[in-house]
Amino acid sequence: MARIDESRSFIPVRIAVLTVSDTRSLADDKSGQTLADRIVEAGHILAARDIVTDDREKIRDKVLGWSKDEAIDVVITTGGTGFTGRDVTPEALEPIFEKRMDGFSEVFHRISYDKIGTSTIQSRATGGVVNATFVFVLPGSPGACKDAWDGILKPQLDYRHMPCNFVEIMPRLDEHLRRGGTKTS
Repeated sequence: MARIDESRSFIPVRIAVLTVSDTRSLADDKSGQTLADRIVEAGHILAARDIVTDDREKIRDKVLGWSKDEAIDVVITTGGTGFTGRDVTPEALEPIFEKRMDGFSEVFHRISYDKIGTSTIQSRATGGVVNATFVFVLPGSPGACKDAWDGILKPQLDYRHMPCNFVEIMPRLDEHLRRGGTKTS
């Protein structure tokens, strides 16, 4: 059963938030702000925050840059996971995933289904690892960001969460690179 091990110390994680939108600015970005607020409230460090347009190269370049920044452990994107022509965030990022996290999408949809029913199928939320950095791709609604943070990311980014969590494996995410693999370019 999941629990918090109070004998372990909390370890703050450095998290970057990227909003993907053609229409938002930092001043009216409710989803990005929702994530930023929750990150700080949980005791983590908001390492960076930005907005890029729904452009594959811009999305990929920003995430790749952040994934190579030693001051960033996790990247969370919000927006661009639907089915319209401008929704390209999964297409931009999934090709650079060294490891894909299928369970993230499955658990996200399970949580989302309990809140919005079958409408959850309109999201292509996904997750993976890029350059030893966790990357989570969330829908652009504040509700979806709350669900993903509260139901998955907050517990998994807490070193005290048992029986396992993302924080304890972060130091080993680049093992394949140290054995002669190559970094994503």
